[in-house]
Formats: sequence, structure tokens, C-alpha cells
Amino acid sequence: MNKKSIKDFDYKGKKVLVRCDFNVPLKDGEITDETRIRESLPTIEYLTNEGAAVILMSHLGRPKGKANHEYSLEPVATKLSEMLDKEVRFLDDDKVVSDKTIKEVASIKDGEIVLLQNTRFLEGEEKNDKDFSKKLASLADLYVNDAFGTAHRAHASNVGVSEILPSAVGLLVEKEIEVMANSIENPERPFVAILGGAKVSDKIGVIENLLTKVDKIIIVGAMANTFLKAEGKGVGTSLVEDDKLDLAKDLINKAKDANVELILPVDLVVAYEIKDDVEIKTVSTDEIPEDKMALDIGEETIEKIKEALSDAKTVVWNGPAGVFEVEALSKGTFAIADILADLDATTIIGGGDSAAAVEKSGKADKITHISTGGGASLELLEGKELPGIACIEDRE
Repeated sequence: MNKKSIKDFDYKGKKVLVRCDFNVPLKDGEITDETRIRESLPTIEYLTNEGAAVILMSHLGRPKGKANHEYSLEPVATKLSEMLDKEVRFLDDDKVVSDKTIKEVASIKDGEIVLLQNTRFLEGEEKNDKDFSKKLASLADLYVNDAFGTAHRAHASNVGVSEILPSAVGLLVEKEIEVMANSIENPERPFVAILGGAKVSDKIGVIENLLTKVDKIIIVGAMANTFLKAEGKGVGTSLVEDDKLDLAKDLINKAKDANVELILPVDLVVAYEIKDDVEIKTVSTDEIPEDKMALDIGEETIEKIKEALSDAKTVVWNGPAGVFEVEALSKGTFAIADILADLDATTIIGGGDSAAAVEKSGKADKITHISTGGGASLELLEGKELPGIACIEDRE
């Protein structure tokens, strides 16, 4: 990685503005998953240990450019104080950076930490507004981007600020780039990708990029239905993208031409509808009833995936195998998590639902790397440059 790292600067007596990803799930004001907060701790601790005064910022949810206290970052400040065993002062400011906040930040001492209010309380955040970027930048001497989850977005709090202040990537972003980018560009082989989720259209770029890099691609989830229908199979009432059938055929042919093994389900769990106590049945992909929909992969497919991964040395997984939120339809997704946990390989989960499934399966500690950014990791898998990282200063 040729971007400046957090370790390339001296922080004694400096104020450092740090973009974190505190976009955590909340229920009744309580944080239900603190993974993203925990992942930010090494960078925060490194900076305070080096003598920096730290100003943290993040967005949370979609308040649509207006102050909305349902999306306040106050619970995050409370949780951070607890996890760091050190006060993180929350600067509750509907304008994010008003004169009051500028004054408070000016008074913070080396080693102290403050957290700004949700950057998306202002429209200028998502518009990468110059005035908002200048206000944020005026608070500090240096800028550190440790929010991989928003690195695919060019906003004021990442790209805008980096154009004004000397900049570096934090420890989390550095780890994400090194593990994900290196594994994709220089994988130990065999290299296998497992792609799931609802739509082929969401993953076209990923499939096309990976076809030039992997040895095998395993397609699961609702997107497999489009491939199965493209092969001439009936898919009942399953979710399918009829306008993408030609594309699916084209991708099947590209895989053949590239000598990449494309693995599709051979049996599926079907039902009339998606609900908790749904009555399910496993059928061959040649025998999907006209009045039922495919909602998970079956046992034979799980075995086929296990076999395909048996000699794998690098595996990237993005997207669940079924509706894993419903217990009866979660078996395939959790089986993939179990298979990956037992492999002697570099295993990478590309954020989003797959990351949530692995956490839920209890196998997270057996996975090499679980990305903190769904959209950002997808764009890396597509081979795209991420604006929130591209904007960071290069090393000499």
C-alpha cells in the first residue's frame, strides 16, 4: 500500500480529526451490534498514546441532511467511554461544527477524545460541500481516515477534509486494504469466490472482475435463480431478474472461456412464502414446483460446495445463501460459515449480510478477515478505486 499510514506522522501536541464508521444498528436507543466501534479502538488508542488530542466523527443512519436525534451519536460516545475506559466527550451540536463546538475543540488537551454529532445532520456531508469540509478541517492539524465502510463514497468528512489537511489511513483501513486487495491481486491458489444475495445486477462488476482472477465461482442466494432460469430450468415463484437472463448466459459462457468452474445449486429449499414457521421442502433444481419459491440451498448443494472448497487456499464470500434471518431458511448460509471456519485457507467475508451471518453463527473468530464495509468491499472486489482511500496522501 503506497498511502500514508497513521504511523508516518508525529502526533505530540497535535489535534487529529478521525473519520470512523460508527454507523451501528440501534434499537430503542441501544446499540445492538458494537463490532464497528470495537474495530475503531486500535486507531483511537494509538493516537491518544502518541499524545494526540482526538476529534472523532462519523455518520449514523440516514437523517437526510437534517438534525434528527433518533440518529444521534450520543449512545456511541457512551459505549466508547466504556470500551476505552476513558471519557469520550460528546459534542451535541445540530450544526455539527458551530462556534460553540469550535471553542470546545480548541480547549481539548493531548490524550483527550471528543465525538462530533452525526455528520449527516447536514446536507453538505453527502454533497462533499467545500464549506462543511473547511469547517471540519479547521478543528485539527491532521486527518486520519479509519472508516472503510464509507470509503466508496466521496463525502465532506473523508474526501473533502483530505484535500485540506495532511492525511493518513488508520489501522483498520490499512488492514482492510492489505488483506482484501492483496488476497484478490496475489491469491494463494486455488482461489474460490462465493457470491450470494438477491440480485445479479448488484454483482455484475464483481463477477466480471473475479472471472479474470479466480479458479472457481460458487453462486448461491436468489441470484442463483436467474442463472438457473438462464440454463432453461423452471424456478416457480422465486425471485428472478428476467431482464438479466441474457447477461447470466453471457457470464456462464465467459466462465467457460476463462476456464473458471461456475458452480450453481443442484437442490433448493422451497416454500410458498417467507415466514418464521414456514413449511419447507427440499427439491432438485430440475423439479421446482410452479407455486413455490427457492429460499435456501439444499443438502446436496452444501456437500457440493464443501467439496469445491476442500483444496481452496483463498476464499472470498459475499452474500448469503438464503433468507438466513428466518431460522428454517438459514441452514445453507450457516453451513457455508461452518465450512469456511474449518478450512486451512485465507478466508475473507466481504461485509454486509455475510458478515452478519458469520457473527450470528459464532464462527467469526475462525475467519481470517471479516470486512467492516459491505459496499466498499464489493467495489474492491470489482477492482474499483475507492475515493475515500484514493484521496489520502501517497508515500514519497
